[in-house]
Amino acid sequence: MENTTIITDSPVGQHLDKIAESTPASYLMFDKRKIELVAKITIGREYDNNVVVDSKLASRHHAVIQKIRDAYFIKDENSTNGTFVNGRKIPEGKYVRLYAGDKITIGTTSLVIS
Repeated sequence: MENTTIITDSPVGQHLDKIAESTPASYLMFDKRKIELVAKITIGREYDNNVVVDSKLASRHHAVIQKIRDAYFIKDENSTNGTFVNGRKIPEGKYVRLYAGDKITIGTTSLVIS
């Protein structure tokens, strides 16, 4: 008798297994710098943000990355030009989960979750 499980037999199980194996995000790459992901990171043009984006397309307080349980999420802070994850605009006021390798775009600036 073979040793089969839902992971070995079903596409859904294999997908869930890959997600479980993926390494969690631990830092943000921005302007050739590593920024450690902490409980809350603010992003925007204003100097009181944790990550300052020098672009006229960025709002003063553009977005926030927040740790919720063991995952990181990004939320657009009602910015003028929007926040994009992997080329898709995220809805204002909604939290979107981030994964290692995700590319966040604010104006012409890119930040990568690693």
